[in-house]
Amino acid sequence: MADIPRISRCMSTQHPDNVHLPFFAENSELGGDDEVQEAYYSYSHLGCREQMWDCEGKEVDNFVVKKLLSRYESFFRDNQLGKDLFLTLRVPNPEVERAEAKILLETLESIPRSFDVARLFSGNDVPPIYEVILPMTSSHVAVDNIYQYYCDFVVGQQHKRLGGRDMTIAEWIGPFSPQKINVIPLFEDAPSMLNAAGIVGRYMQDKDLTYQRVFLARSDPAMNYGMIPAILLNKIALFRLHLLAEETGVPIYPIIGVGSAPFRGNLRPDTVERCVAEYPGVHTFTIQSAFKYDYPLDMVHRAVADLEGQNTTMPPEIDEEDAVALIQKYTGAYMQAITGLSDLINRVATFVPSRRKRKLHIGLFGYSRSAGGISLPRAITFTSALYSVGLPPELLGLDALDSDEIEFLRKVYVNFDADLADAARYFDPESEYVLPSLAKAVLDLVDVEPDAEHREIAASIRGALKENRTADVRSGILRAANVRKFLG
Repeated sequence: MADIPRISRCMSTQHPDNVHLPFFAENSELGGDDEVQEAYYSYSHLGCREQMWDCEGKEVDNFVVKKLLSRYESFFRDNQLGKDLFLTLRVPNPEVERAEAKILLETLESIPRSFDVARLFSGNDVPPIYEVILPMTSSHVAVDNIYQYYCDFVVGQQHKRLGGRDMTIAEWIGPFSPQKINVIPLFEDAPSMLNAAGIVGRYMQDKDLTYQRVFLARSDPAMNYGMIPAILLNKIALFRLHLLAEETGVPIYPIIGVGSAPFRGNLRPDTVERCVAEYPGVHTFTIQSAFKYDYPLDMVHRAVADLEGQNTTMPPEIDEEDAVALIQKYTGAYMQAITGLSDLINRVATFVPSRRKRKLHIGLFGYSRSAGGISLPRAITFTSALYSVGLPPELLGLDALDSDEIEFLRKVYVNFDADLADAARYFDPESEYVLPSLAKAVLDLVDVEPDAEHREIAASIRGALKENRTADVRSGILRAANVRKFLG
């Protein structure tokens, strides 16, 4: 691929943070063929040019390209996969997800098969899939292993001969394409995000790359360290990646994984300009399920078009010493709060409805905190649980900040006051789960009219929890989510 493709500005994903179900869903949990239809819907109705396809957990479909082309032939005749539209695979990380490690190999083997199907369909050699995302990246070797395995063992096998005979595998079953794939590292924990530029730079050293995409998480860092540390980590990583691109001359196109809740990124159809302004340097923003299904179609379509029309700007330099010190201080306060709330979070989480049959990759929190005896649900369920009892997780840790730190945040975190106001609208300081120091900090810092309906529902959920009225907890969680327009 000598030419850099027109890389999408928004990537539709399968993150299950939606309250409402899409019209094509066969039941409350999307899976299998629903997700194939979802990919088509994102391309054809929403205007997303890229779909992330999770190759993890049950119901994995490695025949997605064949199904898309056969079911929606006329659409893909006019909109070619790999040229006009993009399908990007997220694969398991074999270093972390041992039980699903071999799914990685199956997925990589499926890429040439998808190429053959697409070539028969289009009559040209444009690969429908040529990029994969590696979650929980922590070293350049982890990224390089996937790149080399594909080159040496998936494509490389075509040159081998069977039983010493003259015929090669390529002569027997046909050549393998594409010759190479692009591997996109996804950084999700603080050490890896702070070292993202170093890891990517080392990976790029021995390769002739025309560009490199890098994925920065936003939800899992917020859950692990608090929302403010997550934002600061992203800003440090973005500036360092910008310096790497300048140093190497290789364009770097960052992706950020943002959801609708402020805790998880605050990207909604009505906050596109705000979110883009918060993350200069980001080229691609994720469009998750609440964005797609909890707003009117015309509004979503306009927001996607707005995102695609944005220009990538240069990330500003950030005072890293002050930022890292604040990250460490805030994380300590946030973790103390989470430790005290973990039993409540886990109890409420059991009532949060599932929106996907697929079990997405395991959360970092479970790994990093298991030694301390804390086990928590994934970020969406975690966020939903806390909002449901009137305690938005964005606010946890705010009582640790002094006036100088707040002033620093207002300089580097563009939407500091607006994001806190969005969250505090659903805060109930009267909740028995809210410490007086936190209630005071929030009320002193944020002046916003509370959402009376949400506060009433959250109070009813707390009452139902005490009395073990499980049906009322379940229905209350959905009612509250409907007010917010996101599940978690």
